Amino acid sequence: MQYRKLKNEELDRLSVEEFKDVNKIPISIILDNVRSTNNIGSVFRTVDAFLFKKIYLCGVCATPPDKGIRKTALGATKSVDWEYVENTSTLIKKLKAEGVKILSVEQAEQAVMLDKFQPEKDAEYAVVFGNEVKGVQQEVVSGSDKVIEIPQLGTKHSLNIAVSAGVVCWDLFSKLQNS
Repeated sequence: MQYRKLKNEELDRLSVEEFKDVNKIPISIILDNVRSTNNIGSVFRTVDAFLFKKIYLCGVCATPPDKGIRKTALGATKSVDWEYVENTSTLIKKLKAEGVKILSVEQAEQAVMLDKFQPEKDAEYAVVFGNEVKGVQQEVVSGSDKVIEIPQLGTKHSLNIAVSAGVVCWDLFSKLQNS
């Protein structure tokens, strides 16, 4: 079999306007004090790729049109809805009051391994990813409905935030598509 790479125009992607109008998967991403603009931009691309609802940028997160975000987002800041909220704990309390289930991605007591977590088909979720060094704030972890952990077997005890977001978003997307 011969494989030929597809050209961008052959990928049948949505336009920005179509993306804005299409029904989204009911998952938002919360970035809790993520410092790296490259990580933030990468998460924008991931949210765009999986047709998730929104990104919340909290605390020290930079916001578009920051050039570091723009460099890695490759235009996803135009398609993905986003909002800056200063305090992550205030945001999760508000979202929970609206019926959104909060999932923090962290290594914590009683955490559910990602491969064992099954999202509810009709639920809306907000998934929290934390600071590159300190992770998700304890107050946010404590206020979460569940904590999920990415299984890791090697010597390191963490993954880059952009990698973690890619792994978790793909996992949730695929589980919801197959349910």
